Amino acid sequence: MSRTAPAPITATLTVPGTRLYHEVRGSGPLVVLVGAPMDAAAFAPLADRLAADHTVLTTDPRGTNRSPLDDPDQDSTPELRADDLARLVVRVDAGPATVFGSSGGAVTALALVQNHPGLVRAVVAHEPPFAALLPDRERFLAQTDDLIATYLGGDALGAWAKFMAQANIELPEGALEAMFGGHRDPRVLADERRWFAHELRGTVAWRPDLRALRAAADRIVVGIGEGSAGQHCDRVSRALAAALGTEPVLFPGDHVGFVGDPERFAARLRPLVR
Repeated sequence: MSRTAPAPITATLTVPGTRLYHEVRGSGPLVVLVGAPMDAAAFAPLADRLAADHTVLTTDPRGTNRSPLDDPDQDSTPELRADDLARLVVRVDAGPATVFGSSGGAVTALALVQNHPGLVRAVVAHEPPFAALLPDRERFLAQTDDLIATYLGGDALGAWAKFMAQANIELPEGALEAMFGGHRDPRVLADERRWFAHELRGTVAWRPDLRALRAAADRIVVGIGEGSAGQHCDRVSRALAAALGTEPVLFPGDHVGFVGDPERFAARLRPLVR
C-alpha cells in the first residue's frame, strides 16, 4: 500500500437525532469499519490499506466527536447505531457491505446483520463486549453499574481501574495515570463522559437474537486478538462463536490490534472481506 493514500471524501448525513460524520475511501466492494466509542480516525490507517481494492466507509458513531446529537442526553444503543449504519450503507450505494466492527462496534455490526440482513454481505465481529452469553452476566452488569457510578461521581481514574480489572486487562505500572490522568483534551473528555454515561451499559447489556444470528451464521466471523487470551472480550467472543456453531478467527495484537499494527491486521482481514 502506498504511504501517500488519497485523502478520503468526508461528508455528513442527517438522520433522526444526529448528523453522522463519515469518510469514504477507494473503490470496489464496500467494507465498513466501525467502533463504539472509537471514531473514524482510529480506523484511518486500516482503511487506507483496504482502500486499494475496496470502497471503505468509516464513521464517528452518534454522539462521538464529529457526529453531534440533537439531545446530548440520548442513550446510544446497538440498535440505534445499527440503524445509523444501515442509512450510511444505503447512502454510499456500493453495498451490500462487509462490516468489520470492533468492541462496541462489533455489537453494532451484529445488530446490523440481525436487523438489516439485506444490507450485509458479511460481518467480522472483533471482540464484542456484551455479557448476555456468559454465566456470570449479572455480576458483570452489576460491576458495570458500579464503575459508571464511580466515573459520574468524579473519580475517573478509579472508574478506569475498575474497568480494566473487569475486562481482565493488565497495564504496566503507571500506565493508567499516563493514559487517563493529568491534562487531557476537552473533546476527548467529553466523548469519554458520554460513553460512561450513555453508551457503555447499553452496549454490554445488549441481548442478541440468536435465532436471527444463527440464520446468518455463514456470514458472521467472530474475531479475537491473539493477545487477548483470558480477557472479558475473549470469553464473550468464544461464547458467541460456540452459540453460532463456528470457530473464532485470531487476529494480530490485542483488543485494538488494528491500531497497533494496521499492516499485519489488514493482511489478516483482507481474505475475510474478499
